[in-house]
Amino acid sequence: MEKYEEIVKKYKPKENKLTHLFYSFIYGGILGAFANFILNLYAASFHISLKDASGYMLITFIFAACLLTGFGVFDDLVHKAKMGIIIPITGFAHSVCSSMLDYKNEGLIFGFGSNTFKLAGSVILYGVVSAFIFSSVRYFLGL
Repeated sequence: MEKYEEIVKKYKPKENKLTHLFYSFIYGGILGAFANFILNLYAASFHISLKDASGYMLITFIFAACLLTGFGVFDDLVHKAKMGIIIPITGFAHSVCSSMLDYKNEGLIFGFGSNTFKLAGSVILYGVVSAFIFSSVRYFLGL
């Protein structure tokens, strides 16, 4: 087993973490600036507050992530932009859509229904648990 691990380590491609960090920072900044542009565009176009426009902007990002996942483009974007494109809302939408697409041939119940939150289930579980814990602490401390 140790000999196998040595061989794998020898031929495993080396990652340049500094380059990944740079690309994540650049693409994440571009995506954030684009989100801010859309936010202001919706607020000005529909004559609504920025708070209301933020919901529409998030829906736009969710729709775009699902659409790009369906066309098989999202994974290519992640390969180029690294983690800069996986902001929480687009990464979550991608995980839900990719789970559904992987099992589409098994039908609506056993395919879509059973596997929709396969990848995102842990995010939902720990998000709900941590929200409960933090809100309980805040309540009992009177904050």
